[in-house]
Amino acid sequence: MDVILVPGLWLDASSWDDVLPVLEAAGHTPHALTMPGVGAAAAESAEITIADWIAAVVAELDTLESPAVLVGHSGGGNVVWGAADARPEKVARVVFVDTIPPHPGGQISEFPIVDGVIPFPGWEFFDDEDVHDLDAATRERTAPMTKSVPARVPTDPVPLADPRRFDLPVTLLMGGMDEPTFRRAVAQWGPHGDEFAAIADAEVVELGTAHWPQFTKPADLGAAIVAAVR
Repeated sequence: MDVILVPGLWLDASSWDDVLPVLEAAGHTPHALTMPGVGAAAAESAEITIADWIAAVVAELDTLESPAVLVGHSGGGNVVWGAADARPEKVARVVFVDTIPPHPGGQISEFPIVDGVIPFPGWEFFDDEDVHDLDAATRERTAPMTKSVPARVPTDPVPLADPRRFDLPVTLLMGGMDEPTFRRAVAQWGPHGDEFAAIADAEVVELGTAHWPQFTKPADLGAAIVAAVR
């Protein structure tokens, strides 16, 4: 099975490096992507939008003969859900890594813009629930891997229009929430809850990690993706 892996903000294809061997050992063909404009100066990236990131995933889907699994970490979840909406017939399953499907017009989040781009704000920017399992060595090793993202991407609304996306099987690999806890919580999240409730076949799996399992428990994350790809 072809598995397209989309990183979250500030990361490129290399962020999946420790996960790829697990997928390959299970017989899958991973395609780790770097989104347009990551690491580029404002002069090159100012006009890049979330639609361009979605288009990059759609372009990868269009190269494949059979439907593929889409995996999106964090803000990459918005990207893969947009791609699933654009090409539902080319998608076998959507896997969200510590994130949820966005609703139509939803955004990733807002972050400080510096020199026309959004640089990685540093590990100290995030709440403890997101970084509690990132030890000092891992933070030091991975911080240099981060790159700026185009200023418009995190706050651009996700275009969603095709109701066939709700027929796609979905797996949520949540860092710290099991399925009952998640379902109780998402029901209180307004449009996010409505989007999730409309999905006909959705499962939630607790990873027992913080927000970056590809860095802290890549083998476990890979195994969870393999288990979802069926």
